Amino acid sequence: MKKTFALEDLDCANCAAKMENGIKKLDGVKDCSVSFMTQRMTVEAEDGVDLDELMKRVVKLCRKVEPDMRIKL
Repeated sequence: MKKTFALEDLDCANCAAKMENGIKKLDGVKDCSVSFMTQRMTVEAEDGVDLDELMKRVVKLCRKVEPDMRIKL
């Protein structure tokens, strides 16, 4: 399953790259793309993965990198 989310207050391209690399390492993630320019994040989950649980881990990881950024779920 692939979903795209809008991001608010993503301040730098380096932070976007850190988030993208970290999310790709999470269990259950097939692929991820975080775009600083479009303020969008696309997460592709593996089959059978609970997307709500996965997104909780994604949000937690993103807050460590960029505490003020919000993901519109």
